[in-house]
Amino acid sequence: MKAFVFPGQGAQFVGMGKDLYDNNDKARRLMDRANEILGFNITDIMFAGTDDELKQTRVTQPAIFIHSVALAATLGEQFRPDMVAGHSLGEFSALVAAGALSFDDGLRLVAKRAMAMQKACELKPSTMAAILGLDNETVETVCAEIDGTVVAANYNCPGQIVISGEIEAVNAACERLKEAGARRALPLKVGGAFHSPCMEPARAELAEAIESTAFNAPCCPVVQNVDATPHSDPKEIKANLIAQLTAPVRWTQSVERMIADGATEFVELGPGKVLQGLISKISRDVTVDGRQ
Repeated sequence: MKAFVFPGQGAQFVGMGKDLYDNNDKARRLMDRANEILGFNITDIMFAGTDDELKQTRVTQPAIFIHSVALAATLGEQFRPDMVAGHSLGEFSALVAAGALSFDDGLRLVAKRAMAMQKACELKPSTMAAILGLDNETVETVCAEIDGTVVAANYNCPGQIVISGEIEAVNAACERLKEAGARRALPLKVGGAFHSPCMEPARAELAEAIESTAFNAPCCPVVQNVDATPHSDPKEIKANLIAQLTAPVRWTQSVERMIADGATEFVELGPGKVLQGLISKISRDVTVDGRQ
């Protein structure tokens, strides 16, 4: 069985999507449509902008979404997933590719999400850090003992967990986790504490937009970040998408669930190869490929 997976923020690079735009009519139409919807030429930044321009949240999230969905569209009949999943932002790409959302609605929600997250970041100084070499339980226990807000936010693969929260609390947790045996505790260059309670203002703002958007049943189950469980019911998908902003991305658990449900082949659609690397660390018994 084949699972298609879609990357999240951090996978972007200057030049992303240009070959697709130049060589594929379907991709070109989608990207031109994206420029219309967003009200600015995001393709100019994707193809030939600077790293700093591409790192702006209002650009990064839509750019990765557009690239990923365009790749799925260009596959045509080859896009026959038995299941799909996306890492954080990538969940929106997965839902559009699987037919649960239209491209237009998906892009509008991603743009809204990006701006809402940016605003939440500006309300309270916050950050994230990658913790290497510790098990889930130790990381969760240490975070729970720290004064202030800090939580496990991304379960990327065994031994790689990202924590998220208020700056002082994250710094304190990093010190404590190193004492507990972490191989490394690396501060991340991000705008704020994604997938933590610090994103509550963004969650509330995005909830209204998601609730008022039409969702369909997808062509195959979507394994969602919040509970690492396959979903096909539009109401459940909406609720999980709203909860995702303040809840952890259970990527390790999602991949394990897809494998348990029969996935033997994973194909990453989008910029970079981040998910291919993570999946290879989660299981050596599956094949992993990608399209950029």
